[in-house]
Amino acid sequence: MGYSCRLLYLFIPLFALASGCASQWQKQPESHLKTLHFTVLHTNDNHGKFWRNRHGELGMAARKTLVDRVRAEVTAKGGYVLLLSAGDVNTGVPESDIQDAEPDFIGMNLIGYDAMCLGNHEFDNPLEILLKQKQWAEFPFLAANIFYKDSGRRIFQPMLMKELGGVKVGILGLTTEDTAHDARQDNIANVRFDHGVETAKEWVPRMIQQDGADIVIALTHMGHYPGARHGQNSPGDVTLAREVDGVDIIVGGHSQNKLARPDIKNSTYILQAWEWGKYVGRADFEYYYINDDDGTEHSKERRKGVLKMVNYRLIPVNLKDEKVINGKTVWVTREPEITEDPAVLKALQPYQDRSQALLLKKAGVLDVAMPGGRDLVRARPAAIGNLLARAQMEKTRADVAVINGGGIRTGFPAGTITEKDILSVQPFGNMVSYVMMSGQELRHYLEDVAAIGPGGGFAHFAGVRLVMEGDKLVTLEVGGKPVDKNKTYRLAINAYSAGGGNSWPRLDTRESFVNTGYTDAVALKEYIHQHSPLKRSDYEPGSKVVRR
Repeated sequence: MGYSCRLLYLFIPLFALASGCASQWQKQPESHLKTLHFTVLHTNDNHGKFWRNRHGELGMAARKTLVDRVRAEVTAKGGYVLLLSAGDVNTGVPESDIQDAEPDFIGMNLIGYDAMCLGNHEFDNPLEILLKQKQWAEFPFLAANIFYKDSGRRIFQPMLMKELGGVKVGILGLTTEDTAHDARQDNIANVRFDHGVETAKEWVPRMIQQDGADIVIALTHMGHYPGARHGQNSPGDVTLAREVDGVDIIVGGHSQNKLARPDIKNSTYILQAWEWGKYVGRADFEYYYINDDDGTEHSKERRKGVLKMVNYRLIPVNLKDEKVINGKTVWVTREPEITEDPAVLKALQPYQDRSQALLLKKAGVLDVAMPGGRDLVRARPAAIGNLLARAQMEKTRADVAVINGGGIRTGFPAGTITEKDILSVQPFGNMVSYVMMSGQELRHYLEDVAAIGPGGGFAHFAGVRLVMEGDKLVTLEVGGKPVDKNKTYRLAINAYSAGGGNSWPRLDTRESFVNTGYTDAVALKEYIHQHSPLKRSDYEPGSKVVRR
């Protein structure tokens, strides 16, 4: 709790303070007691969703209207507004991906973001593209724990100090250190990611004691893990709140949680607004403090104030529910529809138009929808995983293929599959590769990756029959025959996983490793074109991948 007593009284009205710090309040003339009203608006994990979807949901034009309404309301009452992004602006929508997320940053400029922290998916592109995005943005990129390896110089601005009505609010940027193994290794060859929580332990006292921050906000892309149970992931926001005193608010992302209520740990409010701009989080605060600024050194110390959240909600951005009315399926907006801001539409329309001609070309046909949701592909075998692995196996003429569930971003609809659909499923541009392994090496490798539990490293296979009992591989057949430990096999794998992504054993240092130069989306497009029409039943894992 260390730096002031104010957080002890988060939910106690000002008049009810009784002892300790409260005595300071009771001795003050009424004119010295001040209240700052401010609102934190926040989004996270936008993943390229700058435009509305086909049902009229989401989109930055509607978000602009919503944010402007809140700003007008708060400022009319004498309050202040901060608008923050908790990262992962990049990757997920082809219209954005093929344009290096330029429309997303243009939209964020028009909406008026105050700051964003760097997400791990900002490093899906080479560093020069990220630095170009930094120049496009009219707000700072914050990351206190990201450095150049060779020089040790910090790449991005670590923190931002905002003054709201005479009160100093410090905003510290932190990015998950998992980026070091989750990002494509060639994109981060000269980038170092320090431990987020340890970095905060260094920076928060400095912000308070040296910079005079009255309120500290940690703007993080580290993940919200209830009870600090982060598993194979690096520690996230709950650990940060528990271990670092002086952090008042954490605005987070990465785990893409829908926190309908703030998680409060160590008197720190932890916020997160799910994903894709589905919601704008709104947190209204009151900060009560003693106005003792008389020019003395004492008055320049951190204010001993009381921070209280008075309202919080996630505001949907034109989210709709599917309903059947008079025998027809319609999509009905949950709340009154938010009109799209004309200026934002005008600015973003050219980017939307530019991408459509290529992306809507037909690639093939699928008989039944093939789901690829995060909860599915990161936890259990799925037809979409087998299809993608089979495409890479065929492209490399391999015996076996394996892909990581974190590389599958969505599924395929029934009917026509477009190039846009393909790029939505595999948006990262991972390079298809292969490596030669003995049967014994292959068995050990597949056992290692198959033992990885739910998460981005969950493995999907093609060309094998595999049975696991816990972490032990008990059956492995390749091409319908038991694996021969003395035979040589070709394993197809994307370069990201071969480079140790998701903490998989590294393969790209082996002499037999070959990067084909084809992206996973290209291999998938060719496969779909050659094998269309596709039948989902042909790709169901069934008894081919069994985990007991």
